[in-house]
Amino acid sequence: MIKDIKVKVTNLTKKFGDLLVLDDVSFEVARGEFLCIVGPTGCGKTTFLNSLTRLYDITAGEILIDNKPVDLKMHNIAYIFQEYSAMPWLKVEDNVRFGLKIKNKTSNMDEKVDAALKMVGLSDFRSYYPNQLSASMLQRVVIARAFATDPELLLMDEPYGQLDISLRFKLEDEVVRICKETNTTVIFITHNIEEAVYLGDRIIVLTNKPSRIKEIIVNELPRPRDISHPDFVELRNKVTDLIKWW
Repeated sequence: MIKDIKVKVTNLTKKFGDLLVLDDVSFEVARGEFLCIVGPTGCGKTTFLNSLTRLYDITAGEILIDNKPVDLKMHNIAYIFQEYSAMPWLKVEDNVRFGLKIKNKTSNMDEKVDAALKMVGLSDFRSYYPNQLSASMLQRVVIARAFATDPELLLMDEPYGQLDISLRFKLEDEVVRICKETNTTVIFITHNIEEAVYLGDRIIVLTNKPSRIKEIIVNELPRPRDISHPDFVELRNKVTDLIKWW
């Protein structure tokens, strides 16, 4: 049982008309935990995150953060989407600064922007506009904007799908390091099983739609993780088998 609960989801159900997408989903997330969620394509992983942020009204159930209903004015939540969300009319540094302004975190703003840009390797591109950047650089802008706000809960929806393998691993390592240092709680959606095993403290495996929790796996592999190690391969294969619905 988790003693220090950050997020508690109880009997979460979501329908779109007669279509049942999430069916009675319940679990808890520890403070500072890196939780990965995987499942078959189209099973409702993104719907869950959108329900968590109240972009969608849930049909039934309850979502609590620190024992209180989700409130974006009260809770400092950052969301990194699959799609690029850098604002094209703002320079890189102003995109990062925008997140701080929205959340009224303007104290030491320049230092926070500098640190975030350095973290993702964009310090030399701070004066560029999004249309001058590559696909991988655009996503790094969004990641920098999220971390600059020092979120208590970070939601990530397949954020590295557009990145090459070497950069993806570099950013994954950096994200884990920062989250552990700051005790940030992360819920990370991915279709990449290797990524889930590489990142997660625990892995939730969802069934095909309507989604239910098939299994929750505790990942005790030591960090930094070696994707070629037999224990890593064994766990990756276990998750792969669980996701199969045919």
